[in-house]
Amino acid sequence: MGSPLRILHVVVNMNRGGAETLIMNLYRSIDRTKVQFDFLTCKEGVFDSEIIQMGGKVHRIPYITDVGHFKYIKELNNFFSLNNDYKIVHSHMDKMTGFVLHEAKKAGIPIRISHSHNTSSEGGTASRIYKWVAGNFILPNATNLIACSTIAAEWLFKGHSPKTKILKNGIECSQFAFSETVRKEVREELGIEENAFVLGHVGRFNHQKNHTFLVDLFAKFNNINRKSLLLLVGDGSLRSDIEKQVEELTLDNQVRFVGIRNDINRILQAFDVFVFPSLHEGLPVSLIEAQASGLPCAISTNISKEVDLGSNLVEFLSLTEQDLWIQKLIQIASSKSSRKIVSDIVAEQGYDIRETACNIEDFYLSISG
Repeated sequence: MGSPLRILHVVVNMNRGGAETLIMNLYRSIDRTKVQFDFLTCKEGVFDSEIIQMGGKVHRIPYITDVGHFKYIKELNNFFSLNNDYKIVHSHMDKMTGFVLHEAKKAGIPIRISHSHNTSSEGGTASRIYKWVAGNFILPNATNLIACSTIAAEWLFKGHSPKTKILKNGIECSQFAFSETVRKEVREELGIEENAFVLGHVGRFNHQKNHTFLVDLFAKFNNINRKSLLLLVGDGSLRSDIEKQVEELTLDNQVRFVGIRNDINRILQAFDVFVFPSLHEGLPVSLIEAQASGLPCAISTNISKEVDLGSNLVEFLSLTEQDLWIQKLIQIASSKSSRKIVSDIVAEQGYDIRETACNIEDFYLSISG
């Protein structure tokens, strides 16, 4: 048996974002005697030690926002010149992937994968223009295209989406199946009353996730249902802004910031509804997890319809019609229907991580020839 095929994944850092969670789910599930993952990152991440434990390497170069364009390109160039024995580089940097793959191609790395996890760029005008320029380098330098959904493929690879491999954001379905026992445990841990109606959200505190809308929506709903609570899972640059908004609305006792958790499968059991008003998304792992745990999901119409796995749990609502969100929440709160076990439906739709891992493993081995 020869040594495993080493894949270099390029990310900003390996923290608990959607794309990073997917990569770690894949990494834990692939046959590491055949395929091994290494990482090129710019910042420390919570998964770094686990990666090293599983035999992966974590390389680090400074990020563009810290050193500027020319130094970043030089760092990429130096890295790939010194590490050009990789057969496959798999970049998850959305439009910034263009610069990554351009330098990888120059260094002679034969297989260069661009993976789309989103449907829009973040940042102000200057940042978007810069990313647009970077994005123009993707198609001339990528040998393979992957996306989490057809809408994410069309966004990053305009006109080339039919050639894109769709890799489903698989999860460990059985871990998310609803359990009344776990629900009670988590609610006790978090000090949530038995009859409280809990709205939950999992996601980074950034512009895309639209927390301001969520908190505003909750304030109005809480006026109607005084026994409601909002649980916010995650962290990010806008967290202090949202904490301030909560304070101004005098909702400190009704809104809980629980930070980054490594037990999302347990936390979801404590929710009564998953509220997800994102401005844009590729195909969020968190919504697959929420459905697997049998949670009703109120989500924005900006999210790909592909996220609805036929579980009868997802309701798409327009961000311009807040009243409809309130009505939906009232309806869910008043219906006493018990949580369904739908993790099997999620697995049948191809979102079981074992299937996704076999899929990507076969793909890597077939393209590496």
